[in-house]
Amino acid sequence: MRRMAGEGARIPIYEELVRERGDAVAEAQTVAERIQLQAARLLGRQHADRPHSGAGEAAD
Repeated sequence: MRRMAGEGARIPIYEELVRERGDAVAEAQTVAERIQLQAARLLGRQHADRPHSGAGEAAD
């Protein structure tokens, strides 16, 4: 588990939930990083480095 700046001791209830059900936050981060790498490979670096254009914005 990563600590945020200024964070004190770990939160016992969170650690108990991690033991019982797994660390969903860490798993989601791992999956997001894997997907980001796959997208970069498929689209090329120039597309992966640009921010996503929002709704209503003109795409280039």
